[in-house]
Amino acid sequence: MIAEKISSETDCLGNLSLPIEVIVGDLLKKKSLSLATAESCTGGNIAAKLTAVPGCSDYFKGSVVAYSNEVKISLLNVSGETLENKGAVSEETVIEMVKGAMKALNTNCAVATSGIAGPGGGTIEKPVGTVWIAAAYQDDIITLKQTVDKGRKLNIENACNNALLMLHKLIK
Repeated sequence: MIAEKISSETDCLGNLSLPIEVIVGDLLKKKSLSLATAESCTGGNIAAKLTAVPGCSDYFKGSVVAYSNEVKISLLNVSGETLENKGAVSEETVIEMVKGAMKALNTNCAVATSGIAGPGGGTIEKPVGTVWIAAAYQDDIITLKQTVDKGRKLNIENACNNALLMLHKLIK
């Protein structure tokens, strides 16, 4: 019974029976894919989840923690115009971040996050809890706007999990 549950990705209710980072890692390894992360508000937490899995060096190449706009521009090739016109917390920015991560780290998959984890820093247009997430597999990119404020720790954790779930959806 235990071996059956471990070998299955989900239980009969559709709940993950293994951590998403393990499921994604197994899929990346099975398909011989490589992964990079570009993280702003998650501050390297996605990379930490991935590198906690034994054997992750088979698919994970690295991360750019681009907390400042300067780093987004210089290391990830995010356009200064995009940052000025759309802001760091925008769909356009995370799309450029995810593309920049794949190029900079020479991978065929990446995830990127940029948001307002809180407790401060929010505005009427972009309240605390707003996080844009992008996942890419080769030329395919999907995005998600996370908008629920559950406090800094949970905002970050939810963004990490959503990024990996999105990547899983793309490569599965």
